[in-house]
Amino acid sequence: MSLTINIVIIEEYIQTIKHTIVKNSKEEKNFLADLIKSVKKLNTEHLLSKENLKYIVQEFTHNIKKIWYKHLKTVNITKHLKL
Repeated sequence: MSLTINIVIIEEYIQTIKHTIVKNSKEEKNFLADLIKSVKKLNTEHLLSKENLKYIVQEFTHNIKKIWYKHLKTVNITKHLKL
């Protein structure tokens, strides 16, 4: 009589790149300055409907993404990386 064992190996995605803004860096200061400008530019005078609010929120979200990608730093993740 023989014993058979099946081991299922599931393929898993391992992230190898991290996007970050270094704390207390020039990039962080510029990111925050641009973010503050973006908030101040929001036109909230015409919030008369849910559609207007939705549009403003979408515009703000888009601006945040643009600002983030403008200032981020890409870091390659290795097994020796200290986070």
